Amino acid sequence: PGRAVLIAEEDAPGGRRAVGYLMLVHGEPYDADVRAVVTHLPTTELSKIYVLPTAHGGGIARDLLDAAVEVARSIGAAGIWLGTNQQNVRAQRFYEKSGFERIGTKRFWVGDHWEDDFVFELALD
Repeated sequence: PGRAVLIAEEDAPGGRRAVGYLMLVHGEPYDADVRAVVTHLPTTELSKIYVLPTAHGGGIARDLLDAAVEVARSIGAAGIWLGTNQQNVRAQRFYEKSGFERIGTKRFWVGDHWEDDFVFELALD
């Protein structure tokens, strides 16, 4: 409940194959750092977006993101937020080009150390 998974497929020998997916999580952010900076409520988190490396550059991530915006709007979200690794410059450029703004950071524990992600938000108003 409260989640949507979108799958991108392409024609392949023998049928269709998945080349990417995206997961949305609808509702109040669970992370206090995120709750402190997200301003477009109600909100939806872009929790995951992955495209196979062999499919990079073909517009699949853009298509998935466009579909995610439509899903978020259809459930009444005023915005979409996401966290991305501070070292992932390619992803940051993609999100900024797609209209997201960097609004803060979030910190979380992984194994034996802290990680810090940038938090981005897209207004759907």
